[in-house]
Amino acid sequence: MKPLLLLFCIILFSACEKDINFKLEAASQKLVVDASIENGLPPRVVLTKTTPFFASITPAILDSSFVHNAIVEMSNGLLTHRLKEYAYPLAPGFWGYYYGIDSAQLATAFVGALHTQYSLKVLVNGKEYTASIGIPGLDAHIDSIWTKPAPHNEDSNARVLMVKATDPPGLGNFVRYYTKVNSEPMYPGYNSVFSDEVIDGSSFTLEFSRGVDKNDPPSNDSNFFAKGDTITLKFCNIQKPVYTFWSTWEFAWQSIGNPFAQPNTVQGNISNGALGAFCGYAAAFKTIISN
Repeated sequence: MKPLLLLFCIILFSACEKDINFKLEAASQKLVVDASIENGLPPRVVLTKTTPFFASITPAILDSSFVHNAIVEMSNGLLTHRLKEYAYPLAPGFWGYYYGIDSAQLATAFVGALHTQYSLKVLVNGKEYTASIGIPGLDAHIDSIWTKPAPHNEDSNARVLMVKATDPPGLGNFVRYYTKVNSEPMYPGYNSVFSDEVIDGSSFTLEFSRGVDKNDPPSNDSNFFAKGDTITLKFCNIQKPVYTFWSTWEFAWQSIGNPFAQPNTVQGNISNGALGAFCGYAAAFKTIISN
């Protein structure tokens, strides 16, 4: 290309540039509900408010996001219990809050049970939010678990967890799993939920990846168990609304920062425009020492 023609093209295209400024409207705050009940455990509800998208997340902001003095009631169809707000250390000088069993009202208290339906009602600033969920039975169940060396890995101590499980006949079974390693907390898998759409009515063997702290996820090539680890697998039967919530939530989480990701909406089960979900878990556990 001749120098004059090149100069003309540069001037032409640079003249076509235009700054585009977006004015983002401030979104109204919404209630976020993180409620759960599990067989053998009392209900637990965490209420927070949404924060601005571009806000810096600090312990102070997290502390101020909790919703206090709400009326939170849960029913198992026979008993209705008003939950009490409790505090726990979040960071030095800051506290987190949740609603749990009121120890002064044990006559109406209950823990989760298999094959039981539950309803939740939350009153905040004159607005009512409701949800319902069930704890199913232990229909899909673990047959056995074991570990084997991680394939194509230079670390001879790296292990993967293998699980043989059985799904009952009939579509509509859903599962969420977690792992606990030694004294670490119980963490959900990177993709922690699945349905029986493909495996209906069969026994199957799958590799279950190590659960991850989604606030501090490891790199993909380091998320293994180690020889000698004590591994506990938590295998939960769940209902479809719980599966839908976590599958859409995890898809959204994995899409953060990816400009080519498909648009996605996290689908909760709380009424009146609140975010989050009320989840029921039918949990079973198996523990092994990795070899």
